[in-house]
Amino acid sequence: MRLAGGAPLRDVLDADDTDSWLALDTAVREEVWYLSRPLRPEWERTDPLPADLTRLDEPRLALALCHRDGRIRQEAMHRSPRYPGLLPLIVIRCADWAAPVREHARLLLREALDVDSAAGLAPLILRVGRRDRGAFGVEVLEEVLSRASRGQLAALLTAPDRVVRRFAYRLAVAGRLLGPAELARAAARDEDTVVQDLCATAALTALCDEEDREDGQDEEAYEDVLQSLLTARNLRTRSAGVTALRRAGRPERAEPFLGDRSALVRACARYVVRQHGGDPEAWYRKQCTAPDGLASLPGAVIGLAECGNRADAGLLRPFLAHPVPGVRARAVAGLRVLDLADTEQLRPLLDDPAPGVVRETVVALLPSAGKLPADWLLERTGSERPRHVRLAAFRLLDACGGIVALRASVGLLEDPDAKLRTWAGQSVQRWHPSADTRLGDAEVGELLDRSRHLFSDYVLLRRKREAGLND
Repeated sequence: MRLAGGAPLRDVLDADDTDSWLALDTAVREEVWYLSRPLRPEWERTDPLPADLTRLDEPRLALALCHRDGRIRQEAMHRSPRYPGLLPLIVIRCADWAAPVREHARLLLREALDVDSAAGLAPLILRVGRRDRGAFGVEVLEEVLSRASRGQLAALLTAPDRVVRRFAYRLAVAGRLLGPAELARAAARDEDTVVQDLCATAALTALCDEEDREDGQDEEAYEDVLQSLLTARNLRTRSAGVTALRRAGRPERAEPFLGDRSALVRACARYVVRQHGGDPEAWYRKQCTAPDGLASLPGAVIGLAECGNRADAGLLRPFLAHPVPGVRARAVAGLRVLDLADTEQLRPLLDDPAPGVVRETVVALLPSAGKLPADWLLERTGSERPRHVRLAAFRLLDACGGIVALRASVGLLEDPDAKLRTWAGQSVQRWHPSADTRLGDAEVGELLDRSRHLFSDYVLLRRKREAGLND
């Protein structure tokens, strides 16, 4: 309405926000307000079409470019070049369903787009590019920005939109605008996995391309790149750096990563060490028998299980009582990997104060949940217990099925934790009598009645009949 009344575009929407332009285009077509009174007498006439739209100013022309009548959109584009602020709507029209509108908009975009304007329109062009018939804008954007300098691309390389960053880094890599060290730093700091992989791979490829240089810079370049990759917080970049140590001929630097917190990085480190004749299993066993108790390398515990054998379980069991929670959790996971998770040995860890240890213990015990005392588990669903203990006990009881699962779930319907209440309610709703459920059990009827609010009358009656109860 405000645009129809002549309000400036920048007062009505955020011209730098992609969503604002897309929302305007959708609203004008789908809402009734675009037929506001100042335009209605002229715009309601579709035959004959007004000779031109020269009397429309920028805000009203923006509405015309979004009009549901393709002929009006087409006529509006003849006027639009006089208003550069309407270029975002021309971008949207490049994917228009009407071929004449679409082709006209594409001509205008190709004429108007330059390096400076392309940087600002990139988020919108890439968003529209996901639509049917939207590829043209992306092709023009790539053509224009391929001529951009490193400085002109800089803003896109740090854009908050990850799709824009991916596009910009692909262009930077193709144009060789960034050196190996810069690419490695980008891989280390960016949070998007696509950018991480792209930049790490490009950095290492660039180093390989420069290996024939004999001016002594290869060693320094390798060190700069490897330092950024190996110290990255994200695991994909770290793993790329570890793998690169093989080509660099530095397997000794891969050994500390045998105990990395990431399974992917540990696997890459084992590969590098083995390629140079090392023995990862011996390294793990040495770490697990070190007198300092492995306080700083919990990854070595699970690493031993990943590449060791069942005989190594004896080295892992003492770590179930380690003072560091991470080590205790990895010890439980290691025993599970070796298929040696003893129910009685792990059961005390369900009361561990560290949620991570309890989570790993639950995963290890789920296959044998029926062997645990149901009453002992049910006691741990009480509200006085820590949330992670209640959740662990519930997961194990739910895995048991039958009356045991129903009893636990109904008991948690009034738990103080909202998520746990929700999960318990979902468990009740999907409950059916198991093969060992005694038909006609009065307790089942009582529990179902307590959870009556979760069922329709019809479904509740069916559940009771399945359990051999007749009301």
